[in-house]
Amino acid sequence: MARPEENAKFPSCDAYFDTIQSKKKLPLALQESLTAAFAQIPVASFPDVPSGRVTEIPGETSVLDAVRILSEHNIRAAPVLNPQPGAPADWQGRYLGIIEYSAIILWVLDNADLAAVALSAGSATAAGVGMGAVGAVGVAALGATGPAAVAGLTAAAVGAAVAGGLTAEKGVAKDGVTAADHLGGDFYKVLLQQEPFKSTTVRSIVESYPWSPFVPVTLDSSMLTVLLLLSKYRLRNVPVIESDKPVIKNFITQTSVVKGLQQCKGRDWFDYISALPLSDLGLPFMSFDEVITVNSDDLILEAFKCMKDNKIGGVPVVEGPKRKLVGSVSIRDIRFLLLRPDLFSNFRQLTVLEFMKALGSTLPDSGDNGLVKPPLTCAPDASMGSVIDSIGSRITHRIYVVDGDYEVVGVVTLRDVISCFIHEPPGFCDSYLASAMEKLDDKGAAGSVENS
Repeated sequence: MARPEENAKFPSCDAYFDTIQSKKKLPLALQESLTAAFAQIPVASFPDVPSGRVTEIPGETSVLDAVRILSEHNIRAAPVLNPQPGAPADWQGRYLGIIEYSAIILWVLDNADLAAVALSAGSATAAGVGMGAVGAVGVAALGATGPAAVAGLTAAAVGAAVAGGLTAEKGVAKDGVTAADHLGGDFYKVLLQQEPFKSTTVRSIVESYPWSPFVPVTLDSSMLTVLLLLSKYRLRNVPVIESDKPVIKNFITQTSVVKGLQQCKGRDWFDYISALPLSDLGLPFMSFDEVITVNSDDLILEAFKCMKDNKIGGVPVVEGPKRKLVGSVSIRDIRFLLLRPDLFSNFRQLTVLEFMKALGSTLPDSGDNGLVKPPLTCAPDASMGSVIDSIGSRITHRIYVVDGDYEVVGVVTLRDVISCFIHEPPGFCDSYLASAMEKLDDKGAAGSVENS
C-alpha cells in the first residue's frame, strides 16, 4: 500500500525521524530485536492511567471549567464527550476529540487577535448595545465615524474591543499580544464574564482548534504502533478503546511511556541504551541556533504566542547574549492566567520574569530565587539513563542541555527519548494511517500536531 500523503493531521516527519535513526550508534541486531518485541506487545498490557479511569470532559463544559478540571487532575489533555442526543454509538459519535492546553492557548490568543482588529479600526469610545449573541458586551463603536467604523468586523471582534467602555486609539494594536496589552483587566472580563466568551464551550474549542487528532487504537494493537504515533508522528497522547465498545479504556501519553521505560532498569537492552551518551543517540536533535528561546524581559503573552506560532509546548527563558538559562515557561502555564486573574490582572506590562516570580510566590515547589522550580537541565555528555530519570521524576516534556556557563545549547523532549528506542519497519504504519485519515476526514477534522 502506498504511504498516505503528508498533511496537517499526520505529517510524515521523515526528516526528523530518519535523522535520529541515522545518528543512533546502536547495533542493528539490537534495534531489530527491540522493534520486533514492541510489535508483539499488545496495548492491553500497558498500565492504566493512575486513577484507573480516564478523565473525560463533556462537550458543553465551559472553557474555564475545562481548565479547572485539567488543573485539578494534573493532566494536560482529556477526551471530549459529544453531548448531542442521538449521536452514532461508535467512538466517532461518542467523542468530539481531545481538549489540550495547546488548543486553549490558541483560543485565548485568537480572541486577543479579534480585539486587535477592532482596536485598529479607528478611534472610538465604545458602548454596549446588546445586539444578538454578543449580549452585554455590545457590538457598536460610536464616535465621529459612527457605526461605519466597524463595518465588516464580527460582533465578537467588536465586543472584545469595547468591553467595559474601552476607549481605543487608532493603530495602537497590530496583533493579539498588543491588543491584550491595551485591554488589560478588561480582557479577563471579556473571557470570563462577558458573552459570547463566557459561554464558549469545550466543543467549540475542539471543533475550531483540533490541535491533537483523535485517532484511537484498540487493546489488541501493538505497542510499536503507539510508540511510533508518540514519536515519529508527533502525537502527545493516544486513546485506547475496546474493539466492540466505544468507551476509552486507557489514555497513553508520552510521559507515561517514558515512565514505563524507566521501569525497565535491569534489562540488558535498556541498560545498554541508557548508558550511552546523548550524542551516541543523535541528541540533542536541534542544533544550538535552532533552539527557540524567550528573554526574561519579553512580555509573557509574547512567550505564549511564540509557542503557538512554533507549535511547541514550552520554551526556555534566558538572559544576556550568552543565553543563560533562568527558567522556563510551558503552554500549560496558560491555566494560571485564566484561573488566577487576581495575580495577573495587570498583565499588559507583565514580563516573563515577573510572571515566573508571581507563580513562585504562590506555588509550594518554588525555588530559592522565588521563581517556580528551576527547569530540568543536563550536560551535553549526559547519559540517556540520567535524562530518563530526570524527566521521569517530574511532570515535564523536556530537559534543557546546558554547558558549563548554563548556556542553553539544546533540548531533549519526550518525543526524542521514545524515538531512540524504536524504528519503523517499512510500511508498518501505512494501513493504520490510511484508516485513521479516512476516519478523520469523515469527522471533518483539519487540525495540526504539536512538534515537541
